[in-house]
Amino acid sequence: MKNRLLIATLVTMGVSGTVGTASAQVAGSTTLGVSVVEATRIALGWSVKKSILGKSVYNDAGDKVGKVEDIIIAPDKNVSYLIIGAGGFLGIDRHDVAIPVAALQDKGGKLILPGATKDIVKSMPRFEYASDTTQRDQFVANAKEDMAKAKTKVADLKKRAAVATADAKVKLDKQADGLNSDLKAAEDKVAEMNRAAARRWRDFEGDVNVAMARLRKSIEASSS
Repeated sequence: MKNRLLIATLVTMGVSGTVGTASAQVAGSTTLGVSVVEATRIALGWSVKKSILGKSVYNDAGDKVGKVEDIIIAPDKNVSYLIIGAGGFLGIDRHDVAIPVAALQDKGGKLILPGATKDIVKSMPRFEYASDTTQRDQFVANAKEDMAKAKTKVADLKKRAAVATADAKVKLDKQADGLNSDLKAAEDKVAEMNRAAARRWRDFEGDVNVAMARLRKSIEASSS
C-alpha cells in the first residue's frame, strides 16, 4: 500500500551523477539523473497519469465521493495535496477541495478517503487556484516584511551606536552600514520587479530571492 505519491522524486531529479546513477547530459553542462535506489522507489510508486489523475475517490464504505482533478506541488517541491472534485455534472457546479496526499489510501487499486462522504467533501472549503497576480502580491508582501525588519534593525543599531563606547560604536556603525546596504539592494530589486508588467514578475523572482536571502543573513548577523 502506498500512502504517499513519489512524484516529488521525479520533480527533484536534478542531482549530480554518482556511482550507480543513470544520468544524461543536458545542454552540454548539466547532469540529470536518479540513483538506483531512487529509480526503484519511482518504479514502485504511483503513476500520476495511470493511477491518480481522473480516478474516482471512494470512502471506506465503497461510496464514490469525488474524482482527482489535479495535484498541487508545494514550493519546496513536495507533493502536498490532491485536488478532488465533488458534485456537479460534466464539471458544472463542481466543488473542488484540497485533500492531503497522506490521507488517501490505495486498497485493491481503489483510491480510498476514509471517513469521507459526498456531503462532508462538499462542506469543505472550496479550493481556488491563486492567480499569477495573487502570487506576485504575496511574494512582494513577504519581501516587504523582511525589509521592514531590516529597517527596524538598522534603526536599533544606530540608536545603540549613539550611546556606545568608541570601539563598540565602530562595530555597530559597521553593522548598520552593511545591513543598510543589503536593504537598499533588496529594495532596488523589488522596485525593479514592481515596475515590470505583472505577467513578467517571475523574470525577476530569482534576483529578488538572492537579495532577500542576503538581507536575512545580514539581519541575523547583526543580531548576534
